[in-house]
Amino acid sequence: MEISMTKQLTIEEQNKFDKQATVTNPIFYIQISVIILFAVMPFIFPSFRLMDVMAKIMIFTIVVASFDLLLGYTGILSFAHGMFFGIGAYSLALILYYTSAPYWYHIVLAVIVSLVISIALALIISFFSLRVKAIFFAMLTLALAEFAHILGVQWTSLTGGEDGISFVLPSIFNFNQTLGTLFNTQINGRLIVYYLILVCIVFLFAVLLRFIRSPLGRVLKAIRENEPRTVALGYQTFGYQIYSIVFSSAIASLGGILFAMWLCYVNPDSVFHTAIMVNILLMVLIGGLGTLYGSIIGAGFLIITENWLPGLLKAIASLAPENLLVKSMADRWQLYFGILFVLVVIFFPKGVIGTMRSYLDQRQQMK
Repeated sequence: MEISMTKQLTIEEQNKFDKQATVTNPIFYIQISVIILFAVMPFIFPSFRLMDVMAKIMIFTIVVASFDLLLGYTGILSFAHGMFFGIGAYSLALILYYTSAPYWYHIVLAVIVSLVISIALALIISFFSLRVKAIFFAMLTLALAEFAHILGVQWTSLTGGEDGISFVLPSIFNFNQTLGTLFNTQINGRLIVYYLILVCIVFLFAVLLRFIRSPLGRVLKAIRENEPRTVALGYQTFGYQIYSIVFSSAIASLGGILFAMWLCYVNPDSVFHTAIMVNILLMVLIGGLGTLYGSIIGAGFLIITENWLPGLLKAIASLAPENLLVKSMADRWQLYFGILFVLVVIFFPKGVIGTMRSYLDQRQQMK
């Protein structure tokens, strides 16, 4: 009895210590600062373009973080992750498009449908594709993702084909809905959707953090580092890999729903194209594999570059309007992005967050 009470007190003391460590950790204050920055930015700079960039950064942060759970923490390379993103987007788009008078509960229905489809497909992929290893698994998932893209293009009666489908959000989420002004900023449906995205992303990111810090997350790290040793310790690695694929796929599909809500438009190229998967992979590499926090760095770098680098280059080219070479080079912004990416890889070989962690660990060992 005394041993049980002592053990209980020890657990309570450990939980109290963990809470105190969280509050005193500088990362905790950085997290709060980032959330506050995203929350107040629409009122400080009421610009649609800025809101659009920040909303996409938030959405792709959670999608990239879910892929990092798969690749960085479990060591599974899947090219079908973008497909689940598209499933979430199309689940919302099709339900709202084919509903004559959509209500708020249709969004909840879309969430349920996307989760059911994503979990079912993730289980099928896991049971059949995990039997093969390494590059063979990646190729199988790539083939499945390409099939989803072709299906979206060819099934025009349902998806609208390459033209895609536009839809209107219900109730207060409708972009034409106006509730007045606050601090010279119009409170409309788009702003409400922006804050809905912010709340959902913070919640989902917290769930991902809790997942990787759980005993299940530690087993996934062990599988990534040395799967044979993990098997020798008595863990059924196949089952844990299924957990990772299913959970990350479900999070990606929720990110697709938020993406569709923000654009109110979906077509196969915007959610199913291989370029989406390539961008997600680049974001993970830029931020750092197995860091989770690197997802916001990678998403921010790529999305800000895509949106503002072409304009910056054209502004520079306007200083020499008669120089055809400068003008032609300004139109090829992808070349400069490639150079930036190479520089990031050279100076941050483990990604931004991963390289910073390695540097801090080395300094700590030198003391």
